[in-house]
Amino acid sequence: MTLGQRVIDGYVLTKEEALNILHTEDKELLTLINEAYHVRYHYYQNKVKLNMILNAKSGLCAEDCGYCGQSVKANTGCSQYALVDEQQLVKGAGAAVEHRIGTYCIVMSGRKPTNREVDRVTNAVETIKEKYPTLKICACLGLTNDEQAKKLKAAGVDRYNHNINTSERYHDEVVSTHSYQDRVNTIEIMKNNHISPCSGVICGMGETDEDIVNMAFALKEINADSIPVNFLHAIKGTKFEDKDELTPNKCLKILALFRLVNPTKEIRVSGGREVNLRSLQPLSLYMANSIFVGDYLVTNGQPNEEDYQMIQDLGFEIETNAFTNDPSLIES
Repeated sequence: MTLGQRVIDGYVLTKEEALNILHTEDKELLTLINEAYHVRYHYYQNKVKLNMILNAKSGLCAEDCGYCGQSVKANTGCSQYALVDEQQLVKGAGAAVEHRIGTYCIVMSGRKPTNREVDRVTNAVETIKEKYPTLKICACLGLTNDEQAKKLKAAGVDRYNHNINTSERYHDEVVSTHSYQDRVNTIEIMKNNHISPCSGVICGMGETDEDIVNMAFALKEINADSIPVNFLHAIKGTKFEDKDELTPNKCLKILALFRLVNPTKEIRVSGGREVNLRSLQPLSLYMANSIFVGDYLVTNGQPNEEDYQMIQDLGFEIETNAFTNDPSLIES
């Protein structure tokens, strides 16, 4: 029996087996991809979920995350602005619908939101849900408390993103202004309030293969519904500006690892895919069933049309909401 079928049948990989996935010889890479694709197809067939980010508040973040161009510790010249108004948040949702996006992600820079900022987001989400009732809303606002989570849930927020980013062992090499447990606590607050947890990683920041394995198993333990797998896009002016540790093949092995360790979960190939996977991007969708379309926070993605063409060329299908092809529901 193949590894993929064993995983479908309920087998849980050991950490040693997971590490061996990352050490797969390149000549065996297509076999590994096929095993992971077998699992992906079992749960998601050939459908691809599309996600879009709105950078709703940019820059001026007091945290010192080594990868981030929005930190005040970085010298990147990124845009700096306060939380946009409700009208812009709603307009962004309309753009998401127009581009056949399934999940619209409202992202804020900063350690944590103020209550006033949460109120602005929740007011906008209520309007979005009235206009586009099946559009999924993901909020990414930083560290939150129970009261704020309850407001988000009541407004209609479907999912909350707060990445663990790296392993617990390596965390202090990435950021010193908050702890690994701070991040886990935020995810647990969302779960306790019945908001779907989204949590992922950034690979290529100097972590070991053992760290990557531990990330995959940590997210399994957290039971994150959606797992964005980011590959470091080194930004000039950040602590990690000179890191260039990934190859396209290594990225594919990482995606196979996350699919086989978290077989039933939405695995999203995320930030940095364009610069790290390069011409091998299409192969990532044999393991990941979800992607971001458009630009990221302070880095550019590839044109939407190239993503749509990639999906079509693979013979895959965009997983659309029922209303997204009805232009009468989209406001200019």
